Amino acid sequence: MAKIILGLVGEIACGKGTVVKYLVERHGASTRRFSTILRDVMDRLYIEHSRETLQQTSSMLRNTYGENILAKVMDKDTRDDENPIIVIDGIRRIADIEFLKENPDFKMVFIDVSLEKRYERIIKREENSDDKVKTFEEFKFDAQREAELTIGELKDIADVILDNNGTPEELERQIEELLK
Repeated sequence: MAKIILGLVGEIACGKGTVVKYLVERHGASTRRFSTILRDVMDRLYIEHSRETLQQTSSMLRNTYGENILAKVMDKDTRDDENPIIVIDGIRRIADIEFLKENPDFKMVFIDVSLEKRYERIIKREENSDDKVKTFEEFKFDAQREAELTIGELKDIADVILDNNGTPEELERQIEELLK
């Protein structure tokens, strides 16, 4: 069986984790996250995981080692992964996409959802230390930060666009179509 590498792209709390969970549970996919690379570095340096510190660490690594340094790590990790379905969560930059698209097994999937639905989801999931107390205004500000600004542009170069404004079942149907 040929390898399928699905690169999930979307704004904060668009449903990337939901798609990952579905693919893992229903299809046995393995998963990778760009933020895991950053969290590994931050853990070693004993730095708290907040959205701000993740973005600072990303900027520092990219400024020092090149814009596609995280994509290079991710590419190596996915090539070493023997699972036939691999899902990459959290791609944010055109430089990363361009590098990953050099692999013919890679397909970029953009997940589209409204700002209001994304805010509801981020408050519920509490992934970062500052998420549960975040106001809607703070969330809108976060959506304009450096790491988030280029995500909208990526929609135009996506291989597939999933609409996650509907029910979980509607999203699951779209995922199954994608795998065909």
